[in-house]
Amino acid sequence: MKKIIHRAEERGYADYEWLKSAHSFSYGDYYNRERMQFGKLRVLNEDMVAPGKRFDMHPHQDMEIITIPLSGTLKHTDKMGIESIVTAGEVKVMSAGTGIRHSESNASSTEPVSLFQIWIFSDQTGHKPRYAQKRFDPSGRKEKWQLLVSSDGRFDSLRIHQNAFISIIDTENLEQISYSLNSPGNGVYFMVVEGIAEAEGELLEKRDAAGFWAFSDALVIDFKQPSTLLAIEIPVH
Repeated sequence: MKKIIHRAEERGYADYEWLKSAHSFSYGDYYNRERMQFGKLRVLNEDMVAPGKRFDMHPHQDMEIITIPLSGTLKHTDKMGIESIVTAGEVKVMSAGTGIRHSESNASSTEPVSLFQIWIFSDQTGHKPRYAQKRFDPSGRKEKWQLLVSSDGRFDSLRIHQNAFISIIDTENLEQISYSLNSPGNGVYFMVVEGIAEAEGELLEKRDAAGFWAFSDALVIDFKQPSTLLAIEIPVH
């Protein structure tokens, strides 16, 4: 088994007043050649956008972009005239394919919006751009893994163009759970959203992350207190 540990305080940080952002991997003004990506996972940003502020129109291509709001409401607008609103409890995927130009803004004039945004390389170039969005029942992640994103839409998850799987779990009384790969040969990158967890002997606190690959047996995770854990399973080669 191989592993990497990324502590919360080791992330790259940016503060533009209207936007506060933490980068698990090299992004924008944060450059770290040791953290360019984890397999096909290119970006894991935690963003907080001030009320009424926005990311200006910008392009994406051949990238699967997953947005998971933690609080507040995010508005999407693109050059094709498509608009949508995504709120906490929902997940949005955007397969940029041959190219999309879009902007994202805080839909509220009074409350900030906080979110995770995940970028995953597409499995090939030239896909037709597409969007999908869904609200997931929180009860589906109580003491068990809830699949949010997959390569094939299994278990009513959102589909992307990559052999990747994103899952989440909320624990209250659960002390231990295992994680088995959906696809042999993948790796998995865990982030502790809330709480404290121990993965294969590594103690992880809020916003700490750990990546594991080159293993065959299920990984064991122990929870030291009620926690929320995000799992991003991804091809590593």
